[in-house]
Amino acid sequence: MNDSDAVLPWLVIRQDDNGNRYRVGRYATRAEAQKIVDSLDDRGHKQLYWVERIGQSATRS
Repeated sequence: MNDSDAVLPWLVIRQDDNGNRYRVGRYATRAEAQKIVDSLDDRGHKQLYWVERIGQSATRS
């Protein structure tokens, strides 16, 4: 783990209809990352979004 991993350890991940996964952004807190996931879900996107901590398995919302 490097310094930036410690400062921004929370990821927002998007999975498209074909199963491809993309990192949307990195955030300092889980709450901040979850807020992004919620805002994307509220827009009616049909993509799957979730919060994941660097170095841990996915936590889907």
